[in-house]
Amino acid sequence: MQKMNPYKIDIGAVYSHRPNQHNTVKLGAFQAQEKELVFDIDMTDYDDVRRCCSSADICSKCWTLMTMAIHIIDRALKEDFGFKHRLWVYSGRRGVHCWVCDESVRKLSSAVRSGIVEYLSLVKGGQDVKKKVHLSEKIHPFVRKSINIIKKYFEDYALVDQDILENKESWDKILALVPETIHEKLQQNFQKHHNSLQRWEYLKKTISSQDNTKNDKCGPWLEWEIMLQYCFPRLDINVSKGINHLLKSPFSVHPKTGRISVPIDVQKVDQFDPFTVPTISSICRELDTISTNEGKRNEAESDIKHRTRDYKKTSLAPYIKVFEQFLENLDKSRKGELLKKSDLQKDF
Repeated sequence: MQKMNPYKIDIGAVYSHRPNQHNTVKLGAFQAQEKELVFDIDMTDYDDVRRCCSSADICSKCWTLMTMAIHIIDRALKEDFGFKHRLWVYSGRRGVHCWVCDESVRKLSSAVRSGIVEYLSLVKGGQDVKKKVHLSEKIHPFVRKSINIIKKYFEDYALVDQDILENKESWDKILALVPETIHEKLQQNFQKHHNSLQRWEYLKKTISSQDNTKNDKCGPWLEWEIMLQYCFPRLDINVSKGINHLLKSPFSVHPKTGRISVPIDVQKVDQFDPFTVPTISSICRELDTISTNEGKRNEAESDIKHRTRDYKKTSLAPYIKVFEQFLENLDKSRKGELLKKSDLQKDF
């Protein structure tokens, strides 16, 4: 690694032959055999619904979108699909990646991967499509469970931090998602209310009173459609379905921010702050301080012993602990599977 000194490391599939020999094998023989199921969630995909930042910029107000995304997708992968080995990693700038590493998952076909992403996708349509979420009367349990997660954050995130009903320009975007029959009523009454919280309460009352008219476009799920459009995870389907697709390695350094792509502890997602993530500069400063301090101590131990432990004395230590725990669980699972196989092959 030190000899090659790569500026970036991407991880792809395991192939039938060495990748550098792909031109020397028979046509069609070079095939991707297995790869982790990966998900890429990027903040830029939310630009139509976040008001604080745009493009590559992020702040603590919109980072809540990533927090909700991790909770929603991780719950589904664990409970709905039964996937055990899931590693969430901060991209280093404006998003998160998820690596699902179960042995059975690594061998999934592109079609099955597409099916999984399709299941996890509710927000559909490009920039020209105003209403991107459509629910029917039969609400799937996945949608209900996702809504329950969003409800925990919706008031603080959408109505306070993003202030999605602050003024006419912002509430017009919401009105585009509800039936035209109630537009006028909402427009008039929104002006009488003082903030997004009050306007949202009025919107909910108006929607629920419309149920009696049997207007199929204004069911009780209309409120949920708005919440999902503003808060539900937006996945890059091509990253997940392609077995050949490359994804940046955990612990890479982001070239624009200098931040390190650190693993995220799913148990502490709500406490994760992308702005406190170690940068390559801060790690170098920490290592310099360590080596200065070590030099003052007695030099009985070998240099190598010191070098292997240095990273554990930096601010990377808690993130490496998360990664090591993930690898340990993966290794235990692999050994368990090998034992099962050997037991099955024995003749009693």
